[in-house]
This record gives sequence, structure tokens and C-alpha cells, in this order.
Amino acid sequence: MIVLGLTGSIGMGKSTTARMFADAGVPVHDSDETVHRLYSGKAAPLVEAAFPGTTQAGVVDRDRLAEKVLGDPAALKKLEAIIHPLVRADADAFLARHRAAGVPVAVLDIPLLFETGGRNRVDKVVVVTASPEIQRARVLARPGMSEAKFDAILAKQVPDAEKRQQADFIVDTGQGFDVARRAVGAIIAELQEPDVS
Repeated sequence: MIVLGLTGSIGMGKSTTARMFADAGVPVHDSDETVHRLYSGKAAPLVEAAFPGTTQAGVVDRDRLAEKVLGDPAALKKLEAIIHPLVRADADAFLARHRAAGVPVAVLDIPLLFETGGRNRVDKVVVVTASPEIQRARVLARPGMSEAKFDAILAKQVPDAEKRQQADFIVDTGQGFDVARRAVGAIIAELQEPDVS
């Protein structure tokens, strides 16, 4: 089974691209969705123990948690030490299930693939990209987003140009989603070709 790492900076269209893989029948493990699930399950008591007052009725209150960790690198590291191993274990179980089922290709949707050293967990990397202008317009259209918040997020991410240099495949959503969908189809077709070497 080929494990495809799907990544891209904020506002590039990564979630939409992940749905395109899923729509094409490729199993996708979504790290963000897993964190949401963990916050209302296994991770909640661990987060509450580390950051008292951040859960309500056994569920992590993301706004309260953000107040405690944003702008505090030590607190963020502490949170990541709780969450990353749980997400990774969930992804490993996902891959094991699909490998056992004989699935040819599976996707790990990891927003911070390069930032968290996830490159060694995947066989190939797909980077979702768009022009800086399109990226900025998309992100600033989100509720509660500001220029300052956007710049702070970007500062923590590996620059798009660097990600593209390390990519095996690039999906450009800036040319429209039909073009992106065709690129996804081409990637799947290439990866499912029998190896003749």
C-alpha cells in the first residue's frame, strides 16, 4: 500500500483536495478531524489535567484552550506532547486496517506534515498550493480571522515554496477545482499503475 501524505499551508484548499481523494474512493485519515474527536474523548481528561479549566462536560473547549496556549511556546509544546502521539496512533490504526484490506493507496491528511517531521511516515507527498493572493483572500474571508492572526499562522508554517520543492505531486487549487480534481485523478492513476520494474 502506498501512503500518500497530503499537506498545504492554510487557505490552500487542502481540505477540499482531501475530499476529492475520498470521493475517488481513496481512504483519507484527517488529522484535524481526529483532533476534534480526541478533544471530546480520550484527550479531554489529559488536556484538562495539563490545562485546568479548559474542558466543559468532558469536552475540550477550544477557545479556552487557545487562550492558554496561543503565544506561549512552552504551553503549545506541552499540548502537542499530549495530542501528537494520540493522532499518530489513530493514523497507524487507520493504515493497518486499510493495509489488511488490501487497499492500494491511502491518504494521511497532515496539515503540518513538514513542521512535525511527518515526511518519514509517508511514501509520497502531495502539496496543495495556490497563489499568495488567493491564499490571503480565502483565509481573510474566514470568520474571526484577522491579518495579524493570519500572519502569525503563516510564520509557524514551512513556506509554500519550500513545501512545493519537497513535494512528489502538486495540486494547484488556484486554477479552479476542476483542474485540481483532474490533478488528483492523475495522481491516483499513476500510483495505482502496476510496477513494471
